[in-house]
Amino acid sequence: MDVGLYGLHRGENVDPDLLARRARTAEEAGFESLWVGDHIAMPDSPDEPGRLEAVVALAHLAALTTTIKLGFGVLVLPQRQPVLLAKQLTSLDLLSRGRLIVGIGAGYIEPELAVMGVRLDERGARTDEYLAAMRAVWDDQPFAGDFVTYQGVVQRPRPPQRSPIVIGGHSRAAMRRAVQHADGWYGVYLTPEEAAGALSDLRDAAKVYDRPGHLSELEITITPPPGPVDRETARRYAALGVHRLTIQPLDADMEATVTAGADLLGPP
Repeated sequence: MDVGLYGLHRGENVDPDLLARRARTAEEAGFESLWVGDHIAMPDSPDEPGRLEAVVALAHLAALTTTIKLGFGVLVLPQRQPVLLAKQLTSLDLLSRGRLIVGIGAGYIEPELAVMGVRLDERGARTDEYLAAMRAVWDDQPFAGDFVTYQGVVQRPRPPQRSPIVIGGHSRAAMRRAVQHADGWYGVYLTPEEAAGALSDLRDAAKVYDRPGHLSELEITITPPPGPVDRETARRYAALGVHRLTIQPLDADMEATVTAGADLLGPP
């Protein structure tokens, strides 16, 4: 099972020097991937840690590193213009030499969606349509939908390859999207028991919805609840069929966890 690191975009990690040191140390220490989340405008709260914008943060991490994979966990797709996002993702994947993993979700925070001009009750429809629109522009195809329509335009350079698409979320709609359209599924802040239930739901979805033949087995990524993860807990996730853990240390433990690297969850 691969081990990724989540959280270098938020809290104390927004400091440029701290971010750079930890990103490079994580790569040297053996982490498989770095993951950042996506919130643009959160409800006012004293508990909000502060965070960097996701695309900018991952582009910066791409420039700071050379081999470690780079994942969105996850982009809130309905609050982003899909043709622009398609261009940003192509550029990021090209400049990172093919290290990008594109995690997307429908979002759930109504004030954040509203300030971006999206109604909560249309976020699912926008997510489906925006994903289709992005794939169309990558393939030089016109597109006509309820929220976005274009023809007679192309994007260059074309994507050097198709980055893996990972669907985040625990809803039935998210499970459907993962089965029908994605290379992987991403569950956030799930204990082993909760992960077992979510993966059971995912298997049920796979019995209902057809998976295209060109897609391989779904890769499963889980971020456990924030805090330390010991080896025994990691084995419990692996036994469920989880392919990757993206751990989010508490701020007080971040430095030690980054330095310890993937060996933290390795075999004794």
